[in-house]
Amino acid sequence: MTAGVLGNIAAQPQRSPTERVAAAYRRIAEVDRQEVWITLREEGDVAADAAAVEQRLAEGAALPLAGILVAVKDNIDVAGLPTTAACPEFAYPATVTAAAVQRLVAAGAIVLGKTNLDQFATGLVGTRSPYGAVRNAHHPELISGGSSSGSAVAVALGIADIGIGTDTAGSGRVPAALHGIVGIKATLGVIPTHGVIPACADYDAVTVFATDLDRAVVAAAVMAGPEIRDPRSRSWPADVHLAAPEQLRLAVPRAEDLATLSEPYREAFVRTVVAVTDSGIATQEVDISALLDAARLLYDGAIVAERYAAVGEFLDTAPAGADPTVTAIIDAARATTGPGFADDLDTLARVRATATALLADFHGLLLPTTTEHPSIAAVQADPLGINRRMGTYTNFCNLLDMAAVAVPGLPTAAGLPFGVMVVVPAFADQVAVDIAARIVGADPPPALVDRGTELAVFGAHLRGQPLHWQLEEIGARFAGEITTTAAYRLTALDTTPPKPGLVRHGDGLGAPILGELFRVSEAGLGRFLAALPAPMALTSIELSDGRSVIGFACTYDAAEAATDITSFGGWKAYLQRQN
Repeated sequence: MTAGVLGNIAAQPQRSPTERVAAAYRRIAEVDRQEVWITLREEGDVAADAAAVEQRLAEGAALPLAGILVAVKDNIDVAGLPTTAACPEFAYPATVTAAAVQRLVAAGAIVLGKTNLDQFATGLVGTRSPYGAVRNAHHPELISGGSSSGSAVAVALGIADIGIGTDTAGSGRVPAALHGIVGIKATLGVIPTHGVIPACADYDAVTVFATDLDRAVVAAAVMAGPEIRDPRSRSWPADVHLAAPEQLRLAVPRAEDLATLSEPYREAFVRTVVAVTDSGIATQEVDISALLDAARLLYDGAIVAERYAAVGEFLDTAPAGADPTVTAIIDAARATTGPGFADDLDTLARVRATATALLADFHGLLLPTTTEHPSIAAVQADPLGINRRMGTYTNFCNLLDMAAVAVPGLPTAAGLPFGVMVVVPAFADQVAVDIAARIVGADPPPALVDRGTELAVFGAHLRGQPLHWQLEEIGARFAGEITTTAAYRLTALDTTPPKPGLVRHGDGLGAPILGELFRVSEAGLGRFLAALPAPMALTSIELSDGRSVIGFACTYDAAEAATDITSFGGWKAYLQRQN
């Protein structure tokens, strides 16, 4: 692992699932943060789950999350546990586990319990709950951030390995920023919301917190995928980008777009952008005012009607445990109208087009995650004003169908955590992960998207060669160096730019040829095939490790007329000798 802009993230020591459970409950007792949990499972029950995971491992099961401990936000169903959405009168016993959580469990994860939240996932502060205000993990007088407050704090305190939250306005990102951890909010629908109490059903996302990017990405990848029980779930498209390019360009907001930042956060953001630029990532200021204007529609526009559609009738019964601020926000939806809702949807469609044009020349948008880190007392004194400010840079993301990865930035001058987000268009999630990896020093960057096909290249498409840009243009992901079997011969073709021709002659009639393997999207591979110039071809290539992959070759007659360079063992070696 190399040092990134913000240094390395230390790996946690490996422990068995049962050891992890015992350590978690010791930590729970040590920190004594009862407000984090609404339902904490009995240690014996969780230990039994850990033993079952160990048995599955002993039987040879492949479990990418074996023994990983999970804290689940209590607006997400876990069978056998009550779901409350932080309102006691709303509680019901869940009989089916939410699809995303079930996928984690199937991969070996173990649920510790259900965590506190801003009631009905309405808020970014973590104080709107009859189960208590969730204090910041490291500075108890400050807020934890919401609405996924308990899940984030469980991770930041070292109790849970991952925290599962939801994000409509920024709830999977703001708490990450206030604790110096990672938060991933995938493209809407990529992680199914089956089993989630809706806040705004069209704009809700299931999210993940972790202390390091690798673990967060693994969890998100496990949860991702279409779900028939979720009518809004989506698959990765056939042309999905599987990697960011080597040379990155990031848009950053103008100084006037940072007006809502507190002075400590403004200074930390400027230093973070300088550090990112010094690392070799190009940055350029852009006007994001249209995005910031769109963000206001989530609470101040007719879109809030979706919150009333979710729980408004229940709140009309005036339950004793209802938070007054949450009730007031949802009750305001009564003033919305059908034409107003249609107007807001039209506005969002127009701003999506603006955002597409704005980011056309960039690989992502780098933003401060939130504006400030207030105290609990300050939020209690101004619950609406502070909350509205804190969503300045997060509220538009789901409205405009964008994805985001929140990671730590450089801390404030006082040493408090400060967070930044990499924001990208829908389905560019892997690009955002790769950019975030550059920022935090995760090398190699973890893979989030699990589709695509392997493509072997041996000449002008190799890294550093003149046609490699074509692979970067379709978002191809480097998968390592390869060699063919000894059945192949390599020739130098008379083409512009110069390129080799690989031809299979037969077992033992050639030599191992060095190349590189990339993973490309299905549509990207189709683009290559459709534009392939003569005498090149795509065919099955036999590798020295026994695999067969699709790769570049050339026609036999073209190779016969070219110069044989098999003895060099590869195109780059031949070019070096020529120089």
